[in-house]
Amino acid sequence: MKNFERELKKFSQKEIRRIEFLLRKIIVKNFKGLDLKKLKGLKNIFRLRKGRIRVIFSLEDKKEPRILAIERKSDTTYNL
Repeated sequence: MKNFERELKKFSQKEIRRIEFLLRKIIVKNFKGLDLKKLKGLKNIFRLRKGRIRVIFSLEDKKEPRILAIERKSDTTYNL
């Protein structure tokens, strides 16, 4: 698992609050009203978008979601 504390230092406080909100939604699997999309060609990998922030995570039926990346949108965001 990546060191997300170090990764979060790249974001402003406003962006960190937005990320915390998204992570809470992912943990309880409540995606209503969010921009969620399954990534093509990848099994059980999803992208959650809020403004320029992207949270990429895996989601399997009975397991907890696994966060793969938290990034700002760029040309390399989806290079897993």
